[in-house]
Amino acid sequence: MRRFLIPIAALVCLVTVEAQDVRLVLPPDLYAAPGREMNLYFDNAILVLNSREYLFDVDCPKGRQDQERWRFTPTEQDVGDYPLSLKVMDAAGAVLAEGAATVRVAPAGGSGKPFTLLCVGDSLTHASVYPAELFNLFGPERIKLIGTHHPIDSLPPEVVHEGYGGWAWQTFCTRWTEGDDPRAKSPFLRLEGDKPVLDFQAYCDRTNGGQGPDITTVFLGWNDIFSATEADLEGRIDTVFGYADTLLAEFRRVRADTQIGLLLLTPPAATQDAFGSNYNCGQTRWQARRNQHRLVERMMEKFGGRESENLWLLPAHLNLDTVNNYPVVTEPANARTDKQVTRLANGVHPSAEGYRQIADTIYAWLSYRLSR
Repeated sequence: MRRFLIPIAALVCLVTVEAQDVRLVLPPDLYAAPGREMNLYFDNAILVLNSREYLFDVDCPKGRQDQERWRFTPTEQDVGDYPLSLKVMDAAGAVLAEGAATVRVAPAGGSGKPFTLLCVGDSLTHASVYPAELFNLFGPERIKLIGTHHPIDSLPPEVVHEGYGGWAWQTFCTRWTEGDDPRAKSPFLRLEGDKPVLDFQAYCDRTNGGQGPDITTVFLGWNDIFSATEADLEGRIDTVFGYADTLLAEFRRVRADTQIGLLLLTPPAATQDAFGSNYNCGQTRWQARRNQHRLVERMMEKFGGRESENLWLLPAHLNLDTVNNYPVVTEPANARTDKQVTRLANGVHPSAEGYRQIADTIYAWLSYRLSR
């Protein structure tokens, strides 16, 4: 038998690893308020298979850098604006991506003036945790939540919103079906003859004495792009933006000075375990993460820099702990052992703690806008 010897060098040449493209999504403004921790989780800011293989360098006069995040809990003495820069590097120190932002710290709660708030969203809003937390943070003397939906009986009756499981931008613009279920019809539609038409003024007549809200937040996207693939993702996002333009124009038609905050879509739970728990083999965490990251990139391109139109981007995607603030289950590691392991158990819906981090993002932005 003849033996063939392959030089080691030849083997090495066959195994080459190309440098991975590091796509950083760092909005120009990060908001913070005294007494509330604000985070920049590095894994949420870049799209890579394993963020632990990269080095991060935050330069900011405030806060501290940990292994997985930059964090900052301001005091009242910290009110003001601070520059922040983030570099992403490889093991040799080569900079692969970098970005800059301004950390805007406003007085807690902004001014003492009462205001109205409409929260629009999908199941992440239907859960009602972040609207309830905002209600608690501001108190009933300051905040009036506008809405027709109160799905959680244990919460105060004032905690209302327009958040419905499974809904997308398109749903709010088009849904009109038979039945009395709140999910049968978009609250922003009415019948004109036998045709449903978008009429936000009619909605405000029913819910807010005819006035448009002072502030509206929109937290949508997962149902628009969750099942997308690389082949159809861009087209799906184009469709999203078409309906977004329609709905936002209708909001502004009723009241041009309503402050509209668009939440940048939060990333999924950190592991495939969460997706196996919810979807079996129906979706992978990596594809969902790619879809989410691309939507954030495109939202920043389309809606960024439009503050003069009272349109703002809220960096909720950076402030959510996808490792510790998603639901978990404890179960045997496998069928042949009694050893228990803890696994993430929900792909896109955080635990109550995660929802409250989303509330912190909104609260910090509200404090900034209400202080102006």
